[in-house]
Amino acid sequence: MKIYEPLMLAMPLAKWISKFIIENKKLPTGDDVRKFLKENNLEEICLDEGLVLHRGKFVLTLTFPAKEHLIVDIISSSGELSDALEIIAYHDRKLEAYVIEIIPANELEFEDNIGLEPVIIDDKSFELKSYPVLGHFEEEKDGVFLIIDSETYQRWKESGKLDICPICGAEGVAWRRNEAYCDSCGFGIKFKEEEQ
Repeated sequence: MKIYEPLMLAMPLAKWISKFIIENKKLPTGDDVRKFLKENNLEEICLDEGLVLHRGKFVLTLTFPAKEHLIVDIISSSGELSDALEIIAYHDRKLEAYVIEIIPANELEFEDNIGLEPVIIDDKSFELKSYPVLGHFEEEKDGVFLIIDSETYQRWKESGKLDICPICGAEGVAWRRNEAYCDSCGFGIKFKEEEQ
């Protein structure tokens, strides 16, 4: 997994949080998030009363865990706040679901949720009620790609939004076999079969 900017950590972290909720039937704790960040080569530089600060070569994270919600702010280490993202995970009792959103700090440029739509997980069946497109990033000779599994691709296809970029929200994603390219953000998207 490559992490050059906040987006490249936010999407895999949101995917991990959603898997955690489905498997454990609860929100992850701050310690669970700390473990994920450490496993992805972010150094813990401050821990104080539940608040945790991690640093990587290109990003900083600030984690605010609570019983009913989890907030992770991801900021570029260059200090460019327009690239900052916030992941919010919470139990919405009205929707009867767990919700995970990736929200850009600069909502003037991008008004939607990154990943096409928020992750919504039914709080009784623990099944997805939405069509999020999340994965991790890898650098290849052709550029940087969002790598999604075949199950995510199927959900994306069922949503009828294969022409919309899950990274920047632009229309006109161009497909060639199992690869897509977005002229707007410059990222590629690939789906790969999961290895058993």
